[in-house]
Amino acid sequence: MSDDTKKSLTFGRRGLLKGLGASATALALPTLWLPRSAYAQTSGHNSVQHLIYIRLSGGFRFTTAFNGDVAEEFNPFGRSSQRAPGTEWGVGKLLERASWLEEEAGGKARADLGMERVSAFSNDICVLPCVDHEPFSARADGNHGTGLERFLTGFVGGTTSFFTLINYGLRERVAEETAAGRTVLPAFSLGEAGMALGAGAYAGYRPPVLDGSGFERFSFDPDSGVPEWARTLSGKMDNRMRDRLHLRLRNNVEVYQQTREATRSYGKIFRDPLLRIGPYSQDAADGISNQELVTLLGDTPTGRQAALALRLFHFGCPAVFLNQGFYDFHSDEEEGLSGEIDQANQLLSGLRAALKRMKDSSGQSYWDKTLVVVGSEFGRTTGGKKFNSAKGSDHNSDLATRWMSMPMMGGVISSAGKGGKLLGSTRGSDLKADGKVYSYRSVMKTMLDLLGADHSGIFPADNPIEDLFT
Repeated sequence: MSDDTKKSLTFGRRGLLKGLGASATALALPTLWLPRSAYAQTSGHNSVQHLIYIRLSGGFRFTTAFNGDVAEEFNPFGRSSQRAPGTEWGVGKLLERASWLEEEAGGKARADLGMERVSAFSNDICVLPCVDHEPFSARADGNHGTGLERFLTGFVGGTTSFFTLINYGLRERVAEETAAGRTVLPAFSLGEAGMALGAGAYAGYRPPVLDGSGFERFSFDPDSGVPEWARTLSGKMDNRMRDRLHLRLRNNVEVYQQTREATRSYGKIFRDPLLRIGPYSQDAADGISNQELVTLLGDTPTGRQAALALRLFHFGCPAVFLNQGFYDFHSDEEEGLSGEIDQANQLLSGLRAALKRMKDSSGQSYWDKTLVVVGSEFGRTTGGKKFNSAKGSDHNSDLATRWMSMPMMGGVISSAGKGGKLLGSTRGSDLKADGKVYSYRSVMKTMLDLLGADHSGIFPADNPIEDLFT
């Protein structure tokens, strides 16, 4: 028989078992998994310490304010002739409204503190005219329920809110502060439970939701009636229980211990007089008093919430979310919108003035380290007329509903040379996009990135917006 005679390749029972055994052994060997060492970041990564995120509730007609250089059917209130030099974006005439600067309303005190009409500082604001829920979708989402879900979580039916992602993304920074013996507050949602969703790995990072504009309910110290020996005994019992457990089972006990200690530490912060916001409070910090904050921002629920946000920043809080107004004007928008925007204007002007006056313990301006962003769940439409038949506006599937023209302001915007700039554009006659369109998730991811939060694995199809820095 020739040596090069070929035999057919067959497996006997023994050979097959040997092969399976070798495969199982290979699978059982340790596997080296190398995580991605980098993820998309902007040039402004970690350049912001604080975020104020404002929702104009109910769906806002952005073309009347922040994308006003459009046809009358989109902006029946007209364009401002008082926009600041160097402003590219369309300043609506409604942004000139400032009843709070009138003499009888205490306008001189506000002007002395640095307040101006929004149109006068439009060159401090950058606008993204075309922010969309789903840029590749065939139509806009003008549904109140799903539109709000997208705003709060990034998706319809989303289970993790944006502010939960902030706390999760900053977890390592908080751990470092805790290890150094410092207590810092998490991100807060003021009055909006939908911004505090989270399950599984995110459950422990849901932001506190505070109804109202103060911590008066925390005035009682629960530890004041507990003797020192009892607190010491309780701690030793917890440690003994933890030490009896296997190393892999100690996590829950340690989390409980850390949470209890954090709650005790938070309680001390919440009882600080600085967090008692009111028009007669003379408590001061960071170069401004509570009374001055209320003067700037208004003695209204939203004004006091905004003042509280600035005070929470003093205690290490990275971000605060709040709702402003109600803009679902299906009727009487011609009359009602002006008043609502007047209050929004005071909020923006007051925040700008306060941030520019405030300085932290190192002497750094709060303006330089704070980002203010305004959004809503969708835009509004009138179907080709100035107003609908009830003198209001609606929301459906068209471009006017689709585009949320989001303004941003803060030192990071000014330093990047983007104050007054327009990132993208729309055609004035029909609102067709002439430039870039950004997803809401990209905007969220940008805010995470600027805060220095870990956003690896979050919204993987959407990148943060580098255009803010190029």
